[in-house]
Amino acid sequence: MAESAEQQHYPNLNPYYGANGQSTGSNTSAGQQVEGTKNTMMSKAQSAMDSVQNHLAVQNIQNGPMADKARQQTAQVQGEFSNLANSRQTPDTQTATGQPLTHYHSLFYTLLSWENPRATAISYVAIVLAIFASRYLPIVRYGLRLTWIVTGITAAAEIAGRMVFDQGFASKMRPKKYYTIPRETLESSLEDLEQLINFFVIEVQRIVFAENIYATVGAFASALTTYFLIKITPAWGLALIFATVIYFVPLVYISNKELIDSHLENAGNIVSQQSQQVRDLASQHTSKAMEVGSQTINQYSNKAKEMMGQTKGKAVDQGIVSQETADQTEQSLKQAPSAPAMDPHRDPAGFQAEQGRAEPMAAQY
Repeated sequence: MAESAEQQHYPNLNPYYGANGQSTGSNTSAGQQVEGTKNTMMSKAQSAMDSVQNHLAVQNIQNGPMADKARQQTAQVQGEFSNLANSRQTPDTQTATGQPLTHYHSLFYTLLSWENPRATAISYVAIVLAIFASRYLPIVRYGLRLTWIVTGITAAAEIAGRMVFDQGFASKMRPKKYYTIPRETLESSLEDLEQLINFFVIEVQRIVFAENIYATVGAFASALTTYFLIKITPAWGLALIFATVIYFVPLVYISNKELIDSHLENAGNIVSQQSQQVRDLASQHTSKAMEVGSQTINQYSNKAKEMMGQTKGKAVDQGIVSQETADQTEQSLKQAPSAPAMDPHRDPAGFQAEQGRAEPMAAQY
């Protein structure tokens, strides 16, 4: 009974607890132990990473031919994109009206001429992926979903923080100054946008007014093809077709430049010969028409002279006019004077008085 009344003592499993019931360690020593354990784990992890990196297989991959090839290709891609960015300069070539072109003419020419094939191929792949993404991915829905998720989390964190800690989490993360776009950046962006818009405006006018006949013919073929394809092809399909044509037609021309130029030269010679034949044929027909017209005029002139002679003879025989008057009339008609130029501001009576031709004839009759 005495033993049961006494309080039983159980062993303390705390290694930092002494025999007198007091803690032998302190908070500082416990923190140091935790920090030492943390450092030990980090050193072990670092040594494990070093051992992995120093492994023979990893070294073969990092320093092998495949890694060298990858680094070489990466450097070439970066260099080609740098060349493409540096090509944005206003060219010396001008339009037919003497206006300067934009720096986008140089950029697109460098891009589509495949002078930097890796950069051009990457841009084409990016455009194709964007077309397929707009076709198969609900980008607008994803954007709206991301918007309501972000705003919902922000609102919930702000409300919960104010209820629990009297300060919202979003308010705590708010920057001291909101980000704004510098004026220099906006001006450069607007100038660049102006150059891009003027590029399309100038090119449309050059096509419409046939500054380059091949570009005008190509635009005609594209518009005609699109007119029929739009009935059976969706918009994303047309965009894919046009992107492929714009990128690969210049490549085909550059790869077969001599052959295509020879065929174009032959076609130009054929067109020139046909045009010359048409001009010669038109000249022949014009000469024949003038000859026929001259013969017809001579025929009608002879018939008119015969009729005048017959009329004169009848008038003399019937005593309407005398022989002398008829001869004078016939002589004046044979001379056929040209009609004098008359100033519309002059007096008609004074003009006739100067000529002195109409009144004597009327007096004779």
